[in-house]
This record gives sequence, structure tokens and C-alpha cells, in this order.
Amino acid sequence: MKPLRILPLAMLLVLLVACVTINIYFPAAQAQDAAEKIVDDIIGDKAKAKPQPPASDEPQSSLYHPVKASYAFNLFDLLISPAEASQTKFSADTPAVRRLQAQMKQRFGQLRGFYQNGAIGFTRDALVAIHKLSAAPLKQRGQLKNLLKAENRDRNQLYREIARANGHPEWEKDVRKVFAKAWVDKAAKGWWYQNAQGGWVQK
Repeated sequence: MKPLRILPLAMLLVLLVACVTINIYFPAAQAQDAAEKIVDDIIGDKAKAKPQPPASDEPQSSLYHPVKASYAFNLFDLLISPAEASQTKFSADTPAVRRLQAQMKQRFGQLRGFYQNGAIGFTRDALVAIHKLSAAPLKQRGQLKNLLKAENRDRNQLYREIARANGHPEWEKDVRKVFAKAWVDKAAKGWWYQNAQGGWVQK
């Protein structure tokens, strides 16, 4: 009869381990830093340095008991493998990323004027779209459309490659989100971008 009583407990432990080990979070802060460095290289750093929050001198809450908490951490140490428990390291430096970054940096010289006159702007999904086609000279509109096609192709490949390089293709949506913020943060005053609702806003 003993094995029958142990079996439910063993099954519970297996389910708990499965739930814990698959919970690999997207390192948003590291990804944002990587995105800002890439965008800085492509269009130049136009954002102000962000102040660091002051360190807190407040004592720990009386509800926190290091001794008691240590038992909980020891339990999780048994359930989670060292690889899963360690902090996820985010990388955006691969040959493919560097190649796409270089192509976009070179193309930016041709796109800069269109950003400045409002013909194009950044979309909420981290691409580039026509904002006001009439702002572009008639003779340059065909060229502009070709530039946007190439730019968006490279951007889509960039986000996909960064997610794949980190071993999580499913992170592409998250990578795109941090880049959408970085493009707007680094945009010059007067450039256009889409807000969360898809409406055009001038910075």
C-alpha cells in the first residue's frame, strides 16, 4: 500500500518541476539595452541619458525572514536545474545581426531627409511607413517606396535573427516591441511615429 500513497506525491512533484522549468522569461531590460545600442549605431544617439534611481536605505520588511526564506530557496534549488535557475543572458551580436545593422546604417543616409520632412515615420510594430507621401518630391517617390521595402525587409529579418540567436524564436514579438520603443526614443525632434493606437504623432 505504501507505493500507492507515494505515487500521488511523486506525480505532484513532476508537475511542479515541469511548470517551473519551462518558465523562462524574456529579459526585457537586457533586450532594451541591446536595441538602443543598435539603433544608436544606425541613426545616432539622440536620447538623453536616463538617471539611475537612488539606492534605497529602507530596512527590509519585518515580514521577510531570511532563515525561513532560505528553506524555500533550497526547495527550488532541488526542483530547478542550474541552467534554468540562472539569469537568462541576452545577446544581439551575431554576424547576421551585424550585416543587417550595417545595411540599415548605410540606407539611413538616404532615408534621413524623408524622416525630417515627415514623408515617413516609425510604425508601432517597429517598421517604417509612409506618413505623408506628398512631402516627398514627385521624382523621389518611387525611390522612397523601394527604400522602405528594403528597410522593412531588413528590420523583420533583424528581429527574427535576434530572437533565433537567443534560442527563443517565440521572442520575436518581444524583440520587436523593445525595438519599437528604441526607434521612437532615439528619433530626432520633429520626426513622426505611430502611438499604441496606430495614430501618427510628431515628436
